Amino acid sequence: MYGRSSQLVVNENSRASKQCQAPTLPSTMANIAIQRIKREFKEVIKSDEAQKCAINVELVGDDYRELRGEIAGPPDTPYEGATFHLEIKVPETYPFNPPKVKFVTKIWHPNISSVTGAICLDILKDQWAAAMTLRTVLLSLQALLAAAEPDDPQDAVVARQFKENHALFLQTAQYWSHVHGGVPKGNSEFSNKVRCLMDMGVGEHQALVALSSCNWDMDRAIEQLFS
Repeated sequence: MYGRSSQLVVNENSRASKQCQAPTLPSTMANIAIQRIKREFKEVIKSDEAQKCAINVELVGDDYRELRGEIAGPPDTPYEGATFHLEIKVPETYPFNPPKVKFVTKIWHPNISSVTGAICLDILKDQWAAAMTLRTVLLSLQALLAAAEPDDPQDAVVARQFKENHALFLQTAQYWSHVHGGVPKGNSEFSNKVRCLMDMGVGEHQALVALSSCNWDMDRAIEQLFS
């Protein structure tokens, strides 16, 4: 009886000891991620690209795992002159796994969802390497704007327009940059069509998406919206 009671005490003490032990691995991983991000944050801020206002990053709150990125539209593209904001979420397993990035600013691009801002880019998926940094990510996204991959699209509608009517794609992407990215130059024909749909009670962005998806054919856009 005494031996069984002693064993119960030992088991209880062992169980209590295990409960008091903090899970050290996740905590260590999180600390590695935060220290790495702090270093990379400074690297971006001090970079030549940041001084030229081509890329930037800032904290959302006090947590270094939630960041807001910013890239400028590259020259000689329909995104030139626009500023694009990004949501960047860094996992506890960083830098062994990539950050989760999406566009907050709406954009018309084959590899970026015009609806959700999700991005199709290999380094944010299976081609990520621990040696890559936040600066790498921002510059790679800027390069993606200059060199789309329509054969590996995130947005099939945009990719189809890119391949089948490239001139219209360029006009549409530039107009989206005007509406959402702050580019001064617009397109009066597109603006008038968006306004016509808004007069029918359609929201501005809904009208823009419908017209862009229908190659700016008003009849097709109306059919898509009201059928």
